[in-house]
Amino acid sequence: MESKGVKAAVLLSGSGRTLENLLAKRADGELNLEITAVVSSRPDVRGVEIARAHGIDCEVFRRRDHASSADHNTAVNSWLASHGPRIIILAGYLCYYIQPDWFSGPVVNIHPALLPKYGGKGFYGDRVHEAVLAAGDTLTGCTVHLVDDQYDTGGILGQQEVPVLPGDDVATLAARVFAAECELYPRVLSRLAADLG
Repeated sequence: MESKGVKAAVLLSGSGRTLENLLAKRADGELNLEITAVVSSRPDVRGVEIARAHGIDCEVFRRRDHASSADHNTAVNSWLASHGPRIIILAGYLCYYIQPDWFSGPVVNIHPALLPKYGGKGFYGDRVHEAVLAAGDTLTGCTVHLVDDQYDTGGILGQQEVPVLPGDDVATLAARVFAAECELYPRVLSRLAADLG
């Protein structure tokens, strides 16, 4: 029987573009992952629609419904436990994630800059690109890294450089960086999946 791939869970908060990309890469045979669970921190987002359209078990856990970040993570992780993921993938997840004791696999995130530049709490999405442009940088990119107990400080697993072009605004730069993310994230995840066997 053909392997379905290494079980993975995806955590998201918005459009689900990264989830959509990973599913497309899997369909093309480029990613040996089986995404069996999706968590969203927001109910009415496209990411939830994408998960359900692909028949993936999906649950919404709003931070505001829990007394603390720890309580929120306990609820998320209790639900994830029954799905048995071996990789947890953050894909535009805007809540603070705490890895549970029962999970020994990698928790990974992608950041739209070349860490350690433009990382840390509050640096996400367009805020990162605004900072790159304001600094006059000529080079940016994206970074896949392990998640630890601080924002954007875990071990770097891969980076891809993206030029900042004359005349770039936030939208054009963001589009170019996201195109790089669509190649880098699956490539790193494929390597992790291969290591987990």
